[in-house]
Amino acid sequence: MKNDLEELKNDFLKLVKEVGDRAQLEELKNEFLGRKGKMKGLMKDMASLANEERKVIGAFANEIKESIESVFGEHEERFAAEEESTRAEREWVDISEPGRFEGAGHLHPVSQAIGEITDIFARVGFTAVRAPEIDWDYYAFESLNLPKDHPARDDWETFFVDAPEGKKGKIVLTPHTSNSQVRTMETQEPPIRMINIGRCYRRQIDITHVPMFHQFEGLMIDKGVSVTHLKGVLDYFAKTYFGPDRRTRLRPHHFRFTEPSFEVDISCGACGGEEHENCRVCKAGWLELGGAGMVHPNVIKAGGLDPDVYSGFAFGWGVERTLMMRSGIKIGDIRTLYKNDLRFVKQF
Repeated sequence: MKNDLEELKNDFLKLVKEVGDRAQLEELKNEFLGRKGKMKGLMKDMASLANEERKVIGAFANEIKESIESVFGEHEERFAAEEESTRAEREWVDISEPGRFEGAGHLHPVSQAIGEITDIFARVGFTAVRAPEIDWDYYAFESLNLPKDHPARDDWETFFVDAPEGKKGKIVLTPHTSNSQVRTMETQEPPIRMINIGRCYRRQIDITHVPMFHQFEGLMIDKGVSVTHLKGVLDYFAKTYFGPDRRTRLRPHHFRFTEPSFEVDISCGACGGEEHENCRVCKAGWLELGGAGMVHPNVIKAGGLDPDVYSGFAFGWGVERTLMMRSGIKIGDIRTLYKNDLRFVKQF
């Protein structure tokens, strides 16, 4: 057995000369002295020896082990010294070299527009509120005086959520921010001046429509509110946000939730309203921003108020369209806003 132990030591001394780094050295040590190493394998045979022989072989095995560990220690110190001598070169840093700084980001142009719009209406007393972007169709349609057979409640117009119906009907991705109107009247006492900006979803996509977009909804409920107040607020916003050179107009229209109703237009910012024959964005020099009108009595009733006492106006505009029509923007395709093209986004 002594011969086996001597042979084990010689094998280690031979192999340790071929080791190139500390990792290989550690593997070699485990191979010979580890829990499942060669030394352990030899020591298992000691159980068959007599007591006197076991003592002699045990002492000799300890000498072999100490000899191997000593050689291991010498090589480990040598590798450590080599690593330390090259550390300065490997970890050298030129502290005089200018650092590399990542460019600071900024808000998306749509987020910037949302902040500016909120601030403009806050100056005239409109308080920001939030309404669900996934809501009951009661708040999105029925409470707004839209009958069940209205085309807007068709699967080809609105995204319906595959979920069980409740007391307030089906669940939809809100097609407009008008779902905030009745919700606000249910929770606030007049006078009400609120602005709600949120995401909306419709099955439309072209140069002026995207399936997900943003709207800002304004609502004013009080005694004696008239179309004059509506026009004053809309003119104030248009002149503040777009500048004094932009023109606005109201066109009579029909919405189920307002009476009388209007379409709100602004002169095209892409062509200036003068070259509309070749403009891909506008219609005859004007771009439709959204709808407005006096809140329908049925909507006021749905909000729990008396339409004989209170009146009000509401308006809903697309944030993206509003941004597109701002002076100097000249975005010819609304889809450009959501292409994640940094060459475009970094301009703002």
